[in-house]
Amino acid sequence: MYKRVLMPTDGSACSLAAIREGLEVAKTLGAEVTFLYVLENPTGLWMAPESGAYVQELVQDLKTAGQTALSEAEKLAKEAGVPSSGKLREGNATATIVDEAKNYDLLVMGTHGRTGLDKLLLGSVTEGVLHRTNRPVLVVRSR
Repeated sequence: MYKRVLMPTDGSACSLAAIREGLEVAKTLGAEVTFLYVLENPTGLWMAPESGAYVQELVQDLKTAGQTALSEAEKLAKEAGVPSSGKLREGNATATIVDEAKNYDLLVMGTHGRTGLDKLLLGSVTEGVLHRTNRPVLVVRSR
C-alpha cells in the first residue's frame, strides 16, 4: 500500500518527532523513505543594497543547516533499518513539498500546533500542504 514515503524536515524538534513516528510506520510497511529539506530563497527579504554582500553567506549557512537536518534524518533511518535518501530543494516550502509528493504514496509531517497570532505570523507549511495535496498525510503534533 504505502511503499514510498516522503518526510519533509526543517531540522526542528517537531520534525524529528515526525521522522521518528514515520520511520516506525515505514519499517512496519517495508517502505522506503525520502527526506526533503526545502531551502526558501531569502533574497526577497534583503532589500537594502548594503545587505547584498551577506546574502550568499546566508544562503550557504541555510544549505549547511539543510544538509545537517538531512544527515540527522538519514542517521535515524539507518538506525531503524529503513532504506532512505535525502533531497535538498530550493523554492517555496509548501509548493515544493506538494510537487514532490506526487511521486510518493504517503507524507509524514510534523506540526507545532500553533494558534492565534503565532499561526498568523509564522504560518503553517503542514496546513498548506494538507490543503493542496491529494496524497495521504500523517501529521505528528509536537509534544
